[in-house]
Amino acid sequence: MKKLFDLTGKSAIITGASTGLGKGMTLGLAAAGADVLLVDRTQCEETAKEVAAYGRRVAMLKADLSRMDSIEPVVQKAIAEFGKVDILVNNAGIIRRTPALEFSEKDWDEVMAINAKTVFFLSQAAARDMVKRKYGKIINVASLLSFQGGIIVPSYSASKGAVAQVTKALANEWAQLGITVNAIAPGYMATNNTKALREDPVRSKAILDRIPAGRWGLPDDLQGVVVFLASPASDYVNGHVLVVDGGWLAR
Repeated sequence: MKKLFDLTGKSAIITGASTGLGKGMTLGLAAAGADVLLVDRTQCEETAKEVAAYGRRVAMLKADLSRMDSIEPVVQKAIAEFGKVDILVNNAGIIRRTPALEFSEKDWDEVMAINAKTVFFLSQAAARDMVKRKYGKIINVASLLSFQGGIIVPSYSASKGAVAQVTKALANEWAQLGITVNAIAPGYMATNNTKALREDPVRSKAILDRIPAGRWGLPDDLQGVVVFLASPASDYVNGHVLVVDGGWLAR
């Protein structure tokens, strides 16, 4: 059974790896045996040190993923460091909170660029290496707002709906090439993106009252999930959006 979840010898790229959910998933992959390329707008020294403590190889790349000319260098860096790309976790994302009547084109475009456009084109670039071995695991980070509309986050909701759909579209095309494409949809997690909600006593209480688990999720709650989707244990799971929300959607 352990072999089903063993990532020894596998190499992974994870975006948005410096903090929050990205860091949590990175450490889960490293604990399972994967070598990791950490990609973020800022340096990831702290995460890198924790990965190295597991005895894994680790590399870092500072990149602005809103720029299309940053995509190919990410994949080439992983190949240069590890010789291949086995796993890609598209975690990087941003959010803008503004009522729809006041929402700007700039905020719309910036969110869609990082959260949706980059997910597709980085997946495409990684898949071009994966097809050489007919093996790959692509894991996108969706959201509860892949299913729901949200409040004052129109571009974020649109982008996460796109993530869910592109996950399915790529799974349909690439399954025969040995590549699985799945997504994780986290619920309300204690990260920088939800700081404003957690500090709002009214909104925070309303959210917690609906979560059957009675608490905000933590980055560690995604570790087992990302290892499952990155490992042989999920070889026949494809095009799936796995919700990790403490029961929110079931309520």
